[in-house]
Amino acid sequence: MSTRRPVGQTAGSGFQIGVRKTLPFTPDEIWSAVLSPEGTGVWLGGPVEIAEAMTYRLEDGTTGTIRVYTPGSHIRLTWQPAGWTQASVIQIRVIPAKTGTTLSFHREQLAGPAERAAMKERWDRVIARLYLLIGDRTAS
Repeated sequence: MSTRRPVGQTAGSGFQIGVRKTLPFTPDEIWSAVLSPEGTGVWLGGPVEIAEAMTYRLEDGTTGTIRVYTPGSHIRLTWQPAGWTQASVIQIRVIPAKTGTTLSFHREQLAGPAERAAMKERWDRVIARLYLLIGDRTAS
């Protein structure tokens, strides 16, 4: 008899959540906005210049390391706010779609269902804010 895990729980790395939305912009427009100082402020919590294998520290004490950086496509990094005992992992993907581009955020190594639910709300808000930012940037 198998034991069922709660929604979002993985066998080996805690809980995870993925949020994605197809936006009416090109991959380049989305990538550029996500990596801009304003964009990293929205999803990461502060302006950071992203580069392969770099570490970062935000003003609020959040730290992390860029693990994967594929320009125009994919970022994977650790994210550990001050006071957290363990870092979580964030993945961002920019995926061409038939009607625009899909922006995807995936968060791994979450502590439990409550943190998973909070992160779903957070990433839904992040995508909404990035949509507005990209719209402002492309209208200029």
